[in-house]
Amino acid sequence: MDDSMFEARVDRLLSLMDDRGLDGLLVAEENNMLYLTGFSGGSLLLIPRFGDRLLYVHPVNYEAAKAEAFGVEVELVGRGEDVLARVSDAIRDAGIKSLGFDSLRASTYLKLRDANPNVDLKDAGEILWSLRKVKDQSEIELMRFAAELTSRGMNRAAEMIRAGVSEREVAAEIEYEMRRGGSDGVAFDTIVASGPRSAYPHGGCGDRRMKRGDLVVVDVGAKYRGYCSDLTRTFIVDEPSPKSLRIYETVREAQNLAFKAIRAGVRACEIDRIARDYISKAGYGEYFVHGLGHGVGLDIHEPPALSPKSRDVLAEGYVVTVEPGIYIPGFGGVRIEDTVLILKDRAEKLTSSPIPQY
Repeated sequence: MDDSMFEARVDRLLSLMDDRGLDGLLVAEENNMLYLTGFSGGSLLLIPRFGDRLLYVHPVNYEAAKAEAFGVEVELVGRGEDVLARVSDAIRDAGIKSLGFDSLRASTYLKLRDANPNVDLKDAGEILWSLRKVKDQSEIELMRFAAELTSRGMNRAAEMIRAGVSEREVAAEIEYEMRRGGSDGVAFDTIVASGPRSAYPHGGCGDRRMKRGDLVVVDVGAKYRGYCSDLTRTFIVDEPSPKSLRIYETVREAQNLAFKAIRAGVRACEIDRIARDYISKAGYGEYFVHGLGHGVGLDIHEPPALSPKSRDVLAEGYVVTVEPGIYIPGFGGVRIEDTVLILKDRAEKLTSSPIPQY
């Protein structure tokens, strides 16, 4: 990434601020700072419509910020110094009368309001999301590599799944494989949930050892240079039962149908409906307990939402998950998920680990 890319992002941001009548924007979320500056370790970032952009940093991150942050003046905040007092001085110096913010704690908001009684504070978090939802080419390349690392971890899981192996052992091998390939870490806590625990959509991993006939839900994600990926496969230990196989094939076909329908211009709720209708017609509608998918980027869960009540319309450059699931308490669950890039007239799976065939 270079300066021009961050400048282009800020230029688009300034245009949106102008449309909203904002004289400035205060950024507190670290991933928004990363998106706009290439550095996430600041305390606050002030972006006036006119004048220097100011990144306020405590001593522990000061040298790193000077080396890594693009397009900002790095302001050192001393130990015990009130950063909001410094920001308030800068707001007055820049003549800001209407200040947007992305996300502030209630106590921070109140202190900022009291220190700047003549400034109109406005929630403007949706401005950042409107930018971040559409991935630029540099982001897509980073996400491709994160997806490649994630697929590598899942392939290792496929080698490990067998009776007698514990969930933790599989999770450890997955994370080691992704780290060895270049991952900066995990995008979320790795899930390896076997047997009855596979019916918990966010089942984590524990000491349970896999048994013959178990359904095993493995949900993994590598993070690379801030960007996340998300991939789920379900494995069946040894021979599947007829019930397990029926559930598995229902989820596999639901994901396939939804994926084929994805393209720019389609409503997100329509993609959810395609998968949900198929699962319902198979008799498992009550066991599909979450939305079909979500956006992925610097956060593992971002807009847009692929869910029954979503108002989002999919656009070229969005990256989303497609992850139908069936979870039957006391028996087990199946989820199949890929990270998907939306193109003009189709979609592309960034994750590539094979879907097991039974």
